[in-house]
Amino acid sequence: MSQTIELDLGDAHADITDHDAYVEGVPHATFKRLREEDPVSFTEEADGRGFWSVTRYDDVLYASRHTELFSSAKGIRLEDMDDEETEARRTIMEMDPPLHTRYRRLVSKPFSPRAVASYEESVRELAREVLDEVRGDGSFDFTARVARQLPMRMLGRLLGLPDQDLDWLVERGDALIGNTDADFTDYVVDQVDTSDYRLLPFRSPVSLELFDYAEGALAERRTHPTGDVLSALLQPTVDGDLLEDDQLKNFFTLMVAAGNDTTRYSMSAGLRSLAERPELLAALREDPASIKVAVDEMLRWSSTTMHFRRTATQDTELRGRQIRAGDKVVVWYVSADFDEDQFADPYRFDAGRRPNDHVAFGLHSPHLCLGAHLARLEMRVLFEELVPMLDTIEVRGTERLRSNFISGLKRLDVEVAWR
Repeated sequence: MSQTIELDLGDAHADITDHDAYVEGVPHATFKRLREEDPVSFTEEADGRGFWSVTRYDDVLYASRHTELFSSAKGIRLEDMDDEETEARRTIMEMDPPLHTRYRRLVSKPFSPRAVASYEESVRELAREVLDEVRGDGSFDFTARVARQLPMRMLGRLLGLPDQDLDWLVERGDALIGNTDADFTDYVVDQVDTSDYRLLPFRSPVSLELFDYAEGALAERRTHPTGDVLSALLQPTVDGDLLEDDQLKNFFTLMVAAGNDTTRYSMSAGLRSLAERPELLAALREDPASIKVAVDEMLRWSSTTMHFRRTATQDTELRGRQIRAGDKVVVWYVSADFDEDQFADPYRFDAGRRPNDHVAFGLHSPHLCLGAHLARLEMRVLFEELVPMLDTIEVRGTERLRSNFISGLKRLDVEVAWR
């Protein structure tokens, strides 16, 4: 189940640090050139000290797995932060084992494969609810009306939050993850002075609103515990460990910001893939069991989180390049997922691709995204419900997020003929 559609690889000499370089699409040609010519290359920054770009699949896995050499503790974004900023903004993503392992143990139970499997009925109910709201509409923005809605409503159920608060929360999450896009925030980090907010997540005052909301929600759970994720986070582990208040508020903010955006953009990329391949839509309709495999190709194809930054803990060597202690090292997932040495014909969308060991969600590393299993479930269920409803679907317009960090269609206008 594949179709060769010419993928626009973009500029072979794009500035991969520039948010505007991704507005028309990922500059795949640049990453392809780097993989071939200089797979561990030094990238200059206009407003920073530069970093090493790791672009091949095997090297991305090596750097991701060897946390003793390539640390997350100094930050995961390209931005340089001093010790005060790093400590104030630290989440589970800015930790290395064994601290990362201990913290992850505190928060991971509601996101384990077993726990997530128990959510399928709720996810399916919500998917049907969301699709009922657009079914019959001949045209609509799929990102806003579907892909944003399902993860948002499921997040609300998991956290035990009222439906009327969800839009407000997700808008603030968008302002954080989309802090480089003027459609989402007035505090665009490379266009206005955000130094007053340097101790807040994503250098955004919106974090304060989320902290206040989290404080109120957690206070309610302490008085009246329920069966939701927030209540679970307040319980000690078998070892007696508890999350501190600042850790709880940072984790809540992270869930709101990352718990919607990445799944939303992966869903939109997946739907666009089907719209561009009518015979694939028909094949999935005939064989619904194949949707599970197709979802993994959607995740590879979208590579929504394009990179994470690490910091070298000591002088080391990677593919013959001498990396010094303290150097920034950026693992480019969006490049690894299109590495010709790992994926045959990587610029072809192959819904039956097996094996498909992509690195979406930071797979194959200690920093596997906590929500990876939930995101997969939400995508599978959504397309299991949606595909049988669709006769045809065509893309009428798109608009991409301005970001060198998150790859996403913030608008996907489609025209649909329903069955």
